[in-house]
Amino acid sequence: MTYREQVRTRTPGSTVFDDGTPTVANLDPALLAALREAARAAEEEGIELRVNSGWRTPEYQNRLRRKAVFEYGSAKEAARWVATAETSAHVSGNAVDIGPPHAAAWLSEHGAEYGLCRIYRNEPWHFELRPEAIEHGCPPLYADPSQDPRMHR
Repeated sequence: MTYREQVRTRTPGSTVFDDGTPTVANLDPALLAALREAARAAEEEGIELRVNSGWRTPEYQNRLRRKAVFEYGSAKEAARWVATAETSAHVSGNAVDIGPPHAAAWLSEHGAEYGLCRIYRNEPWHFELRPEAIEHGCPPLYADPSQDPRMHR
């Protein structure tokens, strides 16, 4: 199973309120606050936002990257799905992967109200904080992480 298939099909992880889990507790405080506000609104519609992946250690990110290179056959193709530890917004605590799919779809539709935006067209589960989205909407999507200038530092 490829990295993309694993993210799409894995059983959702922690709730956004689980302070006992490092993947949630180590998120950037502003991102976590926005995520929790959105989660409360989603709950009113019967939808639970769960964190499939949030903060990651550099070591874990490097393992994901090596696995992706193996699965996709090259670093260039792997870069479409997994960032390096040096460039990953997950390692810095500035990104979260939301599940299950209907919850990610809800956040994709309503996230801008909370400053939460999808960043990559090929990753409907990946969200980052963009406070300006509250007033101006989310920025255009990159096709995938390899198109994101932040990945080329």
